[in-house]
Amino acid sequence: MATDHIRYDVLARDALRGVLRRVLADAAEHGLPGEHHFFITFLSTAEGVKLSPRLLAQYPEEMTVILQHQFWDLVVTDDRFEVGLSFGGIPERLVVPFTSIKSFFDPSVQFGLQFEASEATETPAANLPAVPASSALPAPAAVTEDQDEPTKPGEGAEVVRLDRFRKK
Repeated sequence: MATDHIRYDVLARDALRGVLRRVLADAAEHGLPGEHHFFITFLSTAEGVKLSPRLLAQYPEEMTVILQHQFWDLVVTDDRFEVGLSFGGIPERLVVPFTSIKSFFDPSVQFGLQFEASEATETPAANLPAVPASSALPAPAAVTEDQDEPTKPGEGAEVVRLDRFRKK
């Protein structure tokens, strides 16, 4: 197989992170339109992630947050987003680099993006992220504002990986 000197996998991953960045920037500027809300799963110990010691002890590997009704001060930059959420009635400020994100899901329109674990830590990966246009990503247990127990979103559907279509 020929060597990919262009690194289409990296270009596609960065473009999909750009979609996520744009959606969050629009939400920061205008709020969430209609019934849109976001499940965002990220690696809690990835470089640049900032969580309180309490949250890090509770979610030592990964964490899912839901941006829906009760979040504040959403700030989006080129490389991360910052948001205020309440956990068990305690307000917290989270800093989440885009490179730490494993998945993004908007159940209101059944749209999701999933990044390989190795991509979330910025190690070059052979697999492209999945982009199901009309199906839901199965989301892990989620933690959202004023909840002590994880919740799970609705039913998941098949995740289609772009590397299925590559010649091997």
